[in-house]
Amino acid sequence: MRIDRPPPRPRAVTRFSHLLPTVAECCRRLAVWWRTRPSATRDLEFAVVLAVLSFAAPLDSVGAQFGDLPVRQAGAPSVLLTLGQILPLALRTRAPAGCLALVGLCFTAHQACAYPPNFGSLGLYAALYSVGAYQDRWRLLLPVPAFAAYVVFALVLWRLGSPAGFVDYAVYFLALAVFWGVGAFVRGRRADEAERRRLAAQAATAEERARLARELHDVVTHHVTAMVVQADAAQFLSASPDSSDRLTEGLTAISGTGRRALAELRYLLGVLEATGESAPSERVPAHGRLSDLVEQTRLAGQPVEFVEDGARAPMDIGTELAVYRVVQESLTNAVKYAAGRPTLVRVHYGHHHMDVAITTEGPCGGATGVAPRPVGGHVPGGGHVAGGRGLGGLRERVDMLGGRFTAESRPDGGFAVGARIPTGGAV
Repeated sequence: MRIDRPPPRPRAVTRFSHLLPTVAECCRRLAVWWRTRPSATRDLEFAVVLAVLSFAAPLDSVGAQFGDLPVRQAGAPSVLLTLGQILPLALRTRAPAGCLALVGLCFTAHQACAYPPNFGSLGLYAALYSVGAYQDRWRLLLPVPAFAAYVVFALVLWRLGSPAGFVDYAVYFLALAVFWGVGAFVRGRRADEAERRRLAAQAATAEERARLARELHDVVTHHVTAMVVQADAAQFLSASPDSSDRLTEGLTAISGTGRRALAELRYLLGVLEATGESAPSERVPAHGRLSDLVEQTRLAGQPVEFVEDGARAPMDIGTELAVYRVVQESLTNAVKYAAGRPTLVRVHYGHHHMDVAITTEGPCGGATGVAPRPVGGHVPGGGHVAGGRGLGGLRERVDMLGGRFTAESRPDGGFAVGARIPTGGAV
């Protein structure tokens, strides 16, 4: 019976294939380490390595040769000119124009003396790349003297009897210009990346400012409104001699509201401070339970009914804060614009999302005579309801979490706010 077997893999490949991931990881770490070193140190190390390679076999005879002049015997001047094409590279990022001038002068002398080509002549290409990538001052004017220097270089070779013609020197010039152009291209890419990062930082800063503005609005508006209403009620109770217990409850409610406002403002100040010395626990967004929020609103004199449906599932802090702010802003508007009107807060906990609905019976503004100014909802007849910062901030907050937010007037003159917010539950 004949069994066909696959041809054996080359023994060398089989032996060293398991080392390829290790080699790749070492190269990656080496590249990261190299990028973290100071630029001056990297330039110096680059120049030293290139100098060593220029005199090491078999690279000592690899290099650029222009003009095709008869080769002369190398000597001490050849060594000095070779080092003159390499050592200035230690300044290639700090003084690229000066580096190119020194390297170009030594390169011209080396070629004019017709010394044998060596690896050090490649320093001219590195200098051209460095000018394109790192030169800042007179960057647009520098090609003019560089071109003039190349014309002088070509005339010198021609006067020394070089057999190369005009086309040859044009090709040489284009080859040198390519390295300059590559450096300029890298410089442009680096500038574009820096601009992209700057714009991204600006966008992140603007987004954080908007978030803090929403938080500040929610904290100040809700707590100050509750404290004003509670203080007004305390004034009426203080005039009655039989209401000392209720007056004490009212003053306690004002004190508790003030403490909660201070706690949330302290969190916002901790976010804004630049020293970063706040404890990690103080960095958690300050918000309480919905039942405490409802009870606080009741103490302000607003009749509120609170209903929860479903089993509460774990959710991230962003979702919890969004739900809390939706209820908080809605109750604040109810106290401000529909004082004394019954308000229903219904929260339904689902597996993938939670629904929040706050309805206030109409007519809105019954005690104050002021109509609310909601944002982001639609009047049942089809008109869009436009208005204040609070509900607009809620819409942005819910949209950022991938939810839906509505705010609309009711046919009976009341107002309804609703939100469906994903909880991040497993599908």
